[in-house]
Amino acid sequence: MSEVLDIERCDLNIKSNSSSHHTELYGEERLIVRRGQPFSVILHLSPGSKEFRLGETSFTFIVETGPLPRKESDTKVSFSPQDSTVDTEWSASATNDPTGNTLTVSISSSPNSPIGLYSLTLDQLGQKTSLGQFTLLFNAWCPQDAVFLRSDLKRQEYVLAQYGQIYRGTYKRIKGKPWNFGQFEPGILDICLKILDDNPKFVSDADKDISGRRNPIYVTRVLSAMINSNDDNGVLVGEWEEFSGGTHPGQWIGSGDILRQWAESGPVCYGQCWVFAAIACTVSRALGIPCRVVTNFGSAHDGNANLMIENLYDEDGERIHGEDSVWNFHVWVDSWMTRPDLGNDFDGWQTSDPTPQEKSDGVFCCGPASLKAIREGEVTTKYDAPFIFAEVNADVEDLVRLSNGKFVAFSGSTKSVGRFISTKAVGSNERHDITHQYKYKEGSKEERKVYEKARHHNKLQQKGEEPGIHLKIKLADNMIVGSNFEVYTIIKNNHMEARACTFLFFARAMGYNGKLGDNCGFLSEKVEVPSEGEKRISLKLEYDLYGKAITSDRMIQLSAITIDKQTIDYNKAEKTIVLDEPEIEIKLVGEATLNEPVKTELTLLNPLPEPLQDCSFTIEGVGLTDGRPITAKIGTVDPKQEAKANIEFKPTIAGSGALLVNFDSNKLKNIKSFISVVVRE
Repeated sequence: MSEVLDIERCDLNIKSNSSSHHTELYGEERLIVRRGQPFSVILHLSPGSKEFRLGETSFTFIVETGPLPRKESDTKVSFSPQDSTVDTEWSASATNDPTGNTLTVSISSSPNSPIGLYSLTLDQLGQKTSLGQFTLLFNAWCPQDAVFLRSDLKRQEYVLAQYGQIYRGTYKRIKGKPWNFGQFEPGILDICLKILDDNPKFVSDADKDISGRRNPIYVTRVLSAMINSNDDNGVLVGEWEEFSGGTHPGQWIGSGDILRQWAESGPVCYGQCWVFAAIACTVSRALGIPCRVVTNFGSAHDGNANLMIENLYDEDGERIHGEDSVWNFHVWVDSWMTRPDLGNDFDGWQTSDPTPQEKSDGVFCCGPASLKAIREGEVTTKYDAPFIFAEVNADVEDLVRLSNGKFVAFSGSTKSVGRFISTKAVGSNERHDITHQYKYKEGSKEERKVYEKARHHNKLQQKGEEPGIHLKIKLADNMIVGSNFEVYTIIKNNHMEARACTFLFFARAMGYNGKLGDNCGFLSEKVEVPSEGEKRISLKLEYDLYGKAITSDRMIQLSAITIDKQTIDYNKAEKTIVLDEPEIEIKLVGEATLNEPVKTELTLLNPLPEPLQDCSFTIEGVGLTDGRPITAKIGTVDPKQEAKANIEFKPTIAGSGALLVNFDSNKLKNIKSFISVVVRE
């Protein structure tokens, strides 16, 4: 028999939990824990309460987060005590104190849970008791968490450190400036959660947004948009010229004042790149995402997304304003996480940039983009990889505009962008150069190869194409059954080098149910397609071959295949064609009058190069043929000759109707047409 515990109070065991979860710096006013790791609460039982017995005492824990908790969104989870907790999902275990007065419950959250404020409830056979609230954060100490960071020194630096250095100046004179991130200051964590709650995605679909907070990729992209105020009443207003009515960006020395001002009165004036990045670092670390502030010297702003910085001049040497520019320095953040959306190769540091420069998906945000993708020139990966790649590795070209309007290149550089990329060293105030994490050695063969690959892939992406071999089957304009015609495959090579492959082109008869029949055309040859070039190969389909194979559905399936065994590259394109059929010409002789005979003249041209046997026309129409079909047999029709028949019918209903006509023969079947008929009284 199940027994109900009489609970006097619940001790959230804040001090002990904070210590084991590395959250003691938030203070002891409330319970703050990291996901995927057990925490304990102590239930104090009232005098005389039943003692807890596993398997006999029935109760369930319920954890909920967000305004509309739902099991389907993993924002509401129920679980009962077991012998022990597990590290992959919400679970609990319970042990009695020897006195029987208290029950210690160990609760483990899922390492994939949404972060945020949770309520904890005890349900005993429908009798619910609130045990309190707790805040759940990302966990860099948990191997199952997407933000797991193996090195304890790096966890101390990138999650727990409240002070840092932000590098500014020029690449020849780099100066570190101190910054107080202050992620553990009183009230800051609540403000960070408010930033998430104020984002437009939460406002438009709170359930989806709260559920999405399990994913550090999603959270980082939201923060990238919300740290600037351009679209969403975010934290900071960017300004680079006029600073009246606000604080000059150079006066800020910490994140706390900015975040508190925003929480009290909305967007704060003013910020520039290092301030945006510092705020992003504070919020990320507060939520448990490992984060570092990064400075790029000689940072390109590629306004037209061609991975080139084009400096334009007139014939007098005056600079012409353009979309592109190179900043002395620019500051952003890197956050540590896995990238299951891209694959294991792209796990690790991810760049995001909250400074409002260009829109991404209609919003001023940027990233996160994998550093490994940037280094390897994988600019088709999410998010905003081309823009970030250009910031660290664009080539610069100087162009003069001639009097005829044409631009001519006269100078440039492949080495001036992306220098001395810097962040604070782990465990010291020294500058750590991380340029090698973003790019190969400047000017090296590998760096040049990556740049050319990135430009190539970026160009394809802008055209809506992908790298590789692409096949497209093109059809002839006239494909009437009985004719000989050609179909084509266009082989397009979007690789950076020429490709040789074996090309196969098949044609097979096909039924409407998808069942394949006999071959009716085949071609095989070795082809070489130049880089960014095309090759057009035709296959002739002749009636002598396909005529014996096709069914009355007149369908042929075309398959084009390329095989490159050296690179293990296989590509295929398919298209099903339906051969055109000859048209039936239908002509009424005179007007159709009720109960009077009407003659119809029917004609069809035999398109085949052979005679049609057992030819016939059949007509039928409601109120026209007295409810039955009328057939005229006409025997044999020679090649390219007309099949003709005259059929009489007597309308029995006045008004509008339709006369349906079918032609049948041994070689051509299911040829149908109709004509509208108006029957007069």
